[in-house]
Amino acid sequence: MSAVVEVSSTVARRGGVRALWAGNPGAVVQRGLIAARSSSWAVVLSGFFEPVFYLASMGIGLGALIGDVETAQGASISYAAFIAPALLAVSAMNGAIYDSTWNVFFKLNYGKLYEGMLATSLGPLDVALGEILYALLRGLAYATGFMIIMQILGLNLAWTAVLALPAVVLIAFGFASLGMAVTSYMKTFQQMDWINFVLLPMFLFSATFYPITVYPGWVQQIVMALPLWHGVELIRGLTTGILNVDMLWHVLYYVVMIAIGLVFTTKRLRALFLD
Repeated sequence: MSAVVEVSSTVARRGGVRALWAGNPGAVVQRGLIAARSSSWAVVLSGFFEPVFYLASMGIGLGALIGDVETAQGASISYAAFIAPALLAVSAMNGAIYDSTWNVFFKLNYGKLYEGMLATSLGPLDVALGEILYALLRGLAYATGFMIIMQILGLNLAWTAVLALPAVVLIAFGFASLGMAVTSYMKTFQQMDWINFVLLPMFLFSATFYPITVYPGWVQQIVMALPLWHGVELIRGLTTGILNVDMLWHVLYYVVMIAIGLVFTTKRLRALFLD
């Protein structure tokens, strides 16, 4: 009987889409949700409270000294309303990155979970998309909670703020897919430290706490290449109601980011466990 199963599994994976996709990423998401029941909720909640603390200390505290801020589009808004959407994008990034990097790293190198998954009918695209969707759920949960706080504090300045949640899903999806792709090449905990090394300056310099116009022109070009800047500008435009056609480029940036992440993760998982 086992020989029959082995032969059928080999046939199912031979060539084309069947070798990559069984159409069941939900099984990976379900497994993650069941495993989350035994997780340390203090660690999970810390990712949510970090941007809340930044908003309270800088948006409300420092904002009382700074007053209004002029956006890149020339509009004048309160400092709290300026940094809140940026912190919302950061919240989505943090939630997605946590699950798609450290959790994936452990499953890949120590838990050996992906080997077991790929020994079933699941393909590498099922595993990649399932893990990314699970990471997306945490990013969305963080962002939804933060969005509620923004609404209570009156920091959502336009009705278009309701569109910030779909935008948050896009941002979380982009970071989760790219995060998992990068993590699939990591072998040691020391290499994982590079993720924080990249995230910290991106968090500080992506026009999160002040307009990008404070930088020299050549520095602005570097900042505008960073994924978080695109997320910050997209969310800020939606929550303040300052809309422009450039927002479509921010959306396209994340669509490309998602596609690249999925392709690299799928190829990497197949190379590691199937080829």
